[in-house]
Amino acid sequence: MPAQPRANLLRPTGTPDADRVTYVELFFDLVFVFALTQLGAVLYEQQTLLGAIEGVILLCALWWAWVSTTWLTNWLDPTAVPVRAFVILLAFVVFTASVAIPEAFGERAWVFAVAYTGLQVGRAVFLVLATRAHEPAASREFRQVLSWTLVGSALWIGGAFLPLPAQVACWAAAIGIELLGSILGYPVPGAGRIELAGRDASGPHIAERAALFVLIALGEGLLVTGFELAAAETTPETIVSFVSAFVAAAACWWIYFDHGERVGSEAMEAAEAPARLARTAYTWVHLAIVGGIVLLGVGDKEVLGHPDEQSPPAVVLVLGGPALFLVGTLLFRWVLEHRLVIAQACGLAALVVAAAVSPLLEPVSTGVLGSAVLLATAVGETVERHRRGVRAGG
Repeated sequence: MPAQPRANLLRPTGTPDADRVTYVELFFDLVFVFALTQLGAVLYEQQTLLGAIEGVILLCALWWAWVSTTWLTNWLDPTAVPVRAFVILLAFVVFTASVAIPEAFGERAWVFAVAYTGLQVGRAVFLVLATRAHEPAASREFRQVLSWTLVGSALWIGGAFLPLPAQVACWAAAIGIELLGSILGYPVPGAGRIELAGRDASGPHIAERAALFVLIALGEGLLVTGFELAAAETTPETIVSFVSAFVAAAACWWIYFDHGERVGSEAMEAAEAPARLARTAYTWVHLAIVGGIVLLGVGDKEVLGHPDEQSPPAVVLVLGGPALFLVGTLLFRWVLEHRLVIAQACGLAALVVAAAVSPLLEPVSTGVLGSAVLLATAVGETVERHRRGVRAGG
């Protein structure tokens, strides 16, 4: 008898459930609450230039782990048993890497490196095998992705056993190789470059997944702020800081979800090449948005923990988070709508002024000022939206 054809694991198209986010994807996202909490703790404890570089490397690694898995469940069917089981396995690997984050540049460097490279190499191998029977061209392209991933993995593993300065350089190079490969199309001698972003993709699925991750990042920030307040002495300063932190988180939600999230979904549905647009708007630009939210939570913790100690690193945390978030949302809206959102641009300018006058302020006042700028930005954009007659989003 002829051999049975291998099961088709590709995400179905043209059905009501084609764009649906599945529960196994939400389960995968849950481990990133812990991962972002660990990252925030590292940034809070190491307020130095070296600590900032380490934080950027870890943030990029975590984001790349999440977004690469999001693309996997965009190309493959997450309701298929093999795909579902593999996503759960990846969740365990990310969970393992997250445990090692506080000592990722110390005693547990090898744990983080092995877990992270295991996720990236395993994902590429799984895509090669999952598409071999029904999309052989895609399988060949994923082999090129695997080649670049293996080069980066060698730097991750090798760097884990080097002294700190060399480890930082090695891991930064590893991240650079992964990002460069995506930009250049993973070229391999004799095979040329590929255009994964030109492949079929569910744009609404990518948009919803990114929006859910933004919610997770905001929730993690509130979680950290709540724990910090619970451990702190109740004073007028801590109460003001607590309220200010919630206002900032709510304003970030409003800025992103009142209009921007809906614009993203609609742009994905209307795009001729949704994967190409999604790669720019969600793979790249959302890194700034998520990074800003993470910094925002760390800044809130800094104000609650040291309400009377103003320092340049503290100012960077307290005002840098809102600034990076607004940079990300500005770029996001520019990519999708090709227009400058005036309220967000004014918000960025106001944060620059706030940074200039911050030496004259107490940390609590600086935090309140940053939250006020975010709130004013949210209000200003909503007023602008109403004037233009545009409906709200989620």
